[in-house]
Amino acid sequence: MIDQACVQAGDETTPTAKAIRERISPAVDTTTDTALERLTCWLQMPADTTFKRMLDSDCQGRARRVGGLLSRETGGLYEPSGLSVKFRVPERWSAIDKAVKAGRAVYVNGSTGHVGGALSHFKNDSNIGFHVIVFLAVAQEIEGRGYDLGFDSDVSATEESRAAWTALVAGDTQTKPQDFSAARSLEVIKSMILGTAESGFGPLVRKYYVDTTEAFPQIIHA
Repeated sequence: MIDQACVQAGDETTPTAKAIRERISPAVDTTTDTALERLTCWLQMPADTTFKRMLDSDCQGRARRVGGLLSRETGGLYEPSGLSVKFRVPERWSAIDKAVKAGRAVYVNGSTGHVGGALSHFKNDSNIGFHVIVFLAVAQEIEGRGYDLGFDSDVSATEESRAAWTALVAGDTQTKPQDFSAARSLEVIKSMILGTAESGFGPLVRKYYVDTTEAFPQIIHA
């Protein structure tokens, strides 16, 4: 699995956290249709707070929708060639860096166990299947370690995302996304992606420490 970490206050990325937030917030606000359709546009959600069943497994379609919404003014979603191809790997990641620095979201497809979160409902012992996330920025920490800032729509992905979701629907263990009002759907999406502060991000946006010299593992299809 790609090493992942929560975003910290003061992390500096290109584009900046402020610029990314300013792309996400209005895109969420202008997502139309029903409350449930708005939720499923942005979030891969559990059916309830037990996380034993997810409402869908459409990470691929969701990444394309979200990536497109966040790249409307910057040239559209960038889809790199297969990340598991074993030649010209550094060049491929240089192109990805160029795209995110230009404000384009990047479609990142990898095996479930490689790009998914540690607690993802979709992980399995055989590492069968794929998962798609969206990269939004690139950065380098003070000690020189580089990372990409990525959005993973999977609410079940990490301890932090599960805790945030549970807190949002606390008070009724039977609360289901399809029961949310329009206003509630906006609140939930922004809380999960942007967090509750005026800066930084929620638990669905994480740091991904990608080894840009090595190809992704091959995806095993069921």
